[in-house]
Amino acid sequence: MKKTALHHIHQSLGAKMVPFAGFDMPVQYEGVNTEHLAVRHNVGVFDVSHMGEFLIEGPNALALIQSVSSNDASLLTVGKAQYSCLPNDVGGIVDDLIIYRIKNETYLLVVNASNIEKDWNWISSKNHMGAEMKNISDDYSLLAIQGPKAVEATQSLTSIDLSAIKFYHFEVADFGGIPNVIISATGYTGSGGFEIYCKNEEVQQIWERVFDAGAQFDIKPIGLAARDTLRLEMGYCLYGNDIDDTTSPIEAGLGWITKFSKPFTNSETLSDQKTEGVARKLVGFELNERGIPRKSYPILDSNGATIGVVTSGTMSPSLNKGIGMGYVSAEYSKIGTEIGIQIRKKIISATVVKTPFYKG
Repeated sequence: MKKTALHHIHQSLGAKMVPFAGFDMPVQYEGVNTEHLAVRHNVGVFDVSHMGEFLIEGPNALALIQSVSSNDASLLTVGKAQYSCLPNDVGGIVDDLIIYRIKNETYLLVVNASNIEKDWNWISSKNHMGAEMKNISDDYSLLAIQGPKAVEATQSLTSIDLSAIKFYHFEVADFGGIPNVIISATGYTGSGGFEIYCKNEEVQQIWERVFDAGAQFDIKPIGLAARDTLRLEMGYCLYGNDIDDTTSPIEAGLGWITKFSKPFTNSETLSDQKTEGVARKLVGFELNERGIPRKSYPILDSNGATIGVVTSGTMSPSLNKGIGMGYVSAEYSKIGTEIGIQIRKKIISATVVKTPFYKG
């Protein structure tokens, strides 16, 4: 079991630790609801150093990225980031990722922890153009400082104006006494904030200074459980649940990151899907009665016939109702459609809704 550089700090804070993607990770500290609401209304810090980071460099870096990713990375200028996915050869998704343009010929790819080796092997197998690749995952740490008070709580730690960094933009600057830190206006919560990339040997100093500076704002450490409820309230996909090797980006509602302005892996198939439509679609739904939907629960029509399956579900701490996402036959994907979720032996009424669920 791998450990992040802050593992001992999580233990000292009394975090409940669980195995996740090969790492021993903090799932919660005070409790999911408390941590969730701290991020929605205030500020919290996640250690997400288990994520993977690859550098793609050289004159052929963009050509490789364009060939393996669904979005159009040619639109990236230095200081901008882009959400994308890696389509596979059979219509599914190898992984979703964020692509940063660090310098003219240097790109940082941030991938899911559980897929580091898989993604590395996949991109390497497509690197016919000889781009330089480095897997720096084991050397770098990542903190997500999230919430509406993130800027206010951490502005004193850097010489740059944090409020000036636009969404999906980043700066390389000093932070917490450490030079050349990537400060990225990205996150997985929908409540604003930053993600901080630094070397493993630097992250403890940054963590401590963030908590010192944020003390007056009641800053809290946040575990993976609240990370999951926060992302689900925003309708953000989780790899392994809502997207995987068998789900296409068109089915998953990720047509907005699937650009046919250039060829990429299996782009013809996905283009056909976009033109002709798909047989199933990922939808968001809210329960109309008390209940908690969970992954793999059947989704039913009004006659009790199975029309799909839940991929993610929870009791929303912000909305205090059961919410979820799942794939349904396309004819049931329209907003307002009444469906049923089978929770054990009971069928709970639900309605297909537009995401995000949380509109704070």
